[in-house]
Amino acid sequence: MASPTLARRRAPPDPAGPAGGTTSEPLWLRRTLIGIVLVVLALFLLLPLAAVFAEAFRGGLATYRAAFSDPDALAAITLTLTVAAIAVPLNLVFGIAAAWAIAKFDFVGKSLLVTLIDLPFSVSPVVAGLVFVLLFGAQGVLGPVLQAHGLQVIFALPGIVLATVFVTFPFVARELIPLMQDQGTADEEAALTLGASGLRTFWRVTLPNVKWALLYGVLLCNARAMGEFGAVAVVSGHIRGETNTMPLHVEILYNEYDLGGAFAMASLLAGLALVTLAIKSFLEWRYAGAIASAAQR
Repeated sequence: MASPTLARRRAPPDPAGPAGGTTSEPLWLRRTLIGIVLVVLALFLLLPLAAVFAEAFRGGLATYRAAFSDPDALAAITLTLTVAAIAVPLNLVFGIAAAWAIAKFDFVGKSLLVTLIDLPFSVSPVVAGLVFVLLFGAQGVLGPVLQAHGLQVIFALPGIVLATVFVTFPFVARELIPLMQDQGTADEEAALTLGASGLRTFWRVTLPNVKWALLYGVLLCNARAMGEFGAVAVVSGHIRGETNTMPLHVEILYNEYDLGGAFAMASLLAGLALVTLAIKSFLEWRYAGAIASAAQR
């Protein structure tokens, strides 16, 4: 399901609401609801996260560090970072282009394009991986042609990148489209009237206006790219030391009862998630400030 826009999430409470945004429910009901939320968060989020780090360091710091000296673990980390480094810029370019076209122009098939952008949110990642196997696999539609030219997509880096791009490409576009639509085209038209070129208008007007939403979308895209499992599991072939990303490596170690190594790698993913959460909170704060400044102007 597509995430709501930051503008809607960070909108200030309506001053005209009851008691300046407060509710009129009884105190016991509010405390009960808050308690339920805290209990659910503790059981399903905080405790599992704490358990991951506890299991990762159970054998001591030396054992934890040894888990990352394994060549297969280093290969998994390198592959994960490489895939993210390729997929995120591709989605960045696509997201900007799609948002620009949808928000600034009217054309036939615009609503269809918006629907297609949301498609990866509705399609199971496993199904997406199977689609790429049917297209680029040895017995697929394009497989024989690729093999004739010595190209391998499935069970290699290109297939992993394609699967990752597919499951992550809505994130940047879906953060930019609502914001660009709200901003309209007045600033760009003013810049063009003053003699700026289209490219200069994009770099000096459009891009600065959406920079925080753009960074937020890139952050979400990168987090999903590094943590993707389903689609990558289908197209990777689980070749140890070659096509295993960090999530796949965790699964292999766990199935081999190497719990120390599995939880060590999982703790690295969890640490990246916490860093992502911290940056996300910072961007939300800065983006909310940008929205408030724009509203005051």
